[in-house]
Order: sequence, then C-alpha cells, then structure tokens
Amino acid sequence: MKVTELREMNIEELKARATELSEELSRMTIQLALKRLDNPLKARSTRRDLARVKTIINEKIRTGAVQQAPAVAGRGKKA
Repeated sequence: MKVTELREMNIEELKARATELSEELSRMTIQLALKRLDNPLKARSTRRDLARVKTIINEKIRTGAVQQAPAVAGRGKKA
C-alpha cells in the first residue's frame, strides 16, 4: 500500500490496518520459524508496512495535538 493512500485514511482505519498487519506478521513469523513460508521477504515488507502505518498514526495524532498546544501553553506562562 502506498503512503499517499495511507495518509488519506482516518485514524480508525489506520488502527484497523495496523491490527491486520500485526496479526499477519505474527503468523508469518511462526511460519518463518517452521520454514513453511513461501516468500521470506514478504515478512520484511509486512514489517515495514506496519511501521509506515504506525508512523502515519503518530503523525496524525501529533498534528492534532500541535493544533491544540498553543491554547494550553498560554495558560502556564507567567507575566
């Protein structure tokens, strides 16, 4: 999945995708240990896709937190 497609998704969809990838990666890890995985490089790409999804989730959360931060930061300052 491309990064542009991931950025268009909302946080709930991204979290669902992260759960799917995490489950898929755990299955692949077991198959890899048993030498039953047809394409071992698929585990690497799945791990990287999961990292991309988690990164975009964190970016979206930080963007939302940054937009609210100036209003909260103004209260704590001393005059």
